[in-house]
Amino acid sequence: MSKAINEDKVDVLGYTLWTQIDVIPHGTIEMSKLYGLIYIDQDDFWDGNKKLFKKDFFHWYQKII
Repeated sequence: MSKAINEDKVDVLGYTLWTQIDVIPHGTIEMSKLYGLIYIDQDDFWDGNKKLFKKDFFHWYQKII
């Protein structure tokens, strides 16, 4: 987005996150490829303690909003 604003002069009015909590990519069903502000502790075989952890991006986005 920064490149679009600074280099291409795109007028960005806002930004919406895809999701706050990690989602499973539907095409691959791989927990190793997660998207979101909050990490869920589990692997591709559904092993893990399922605890939630805030990612670094969570704190960055928190300051922005």
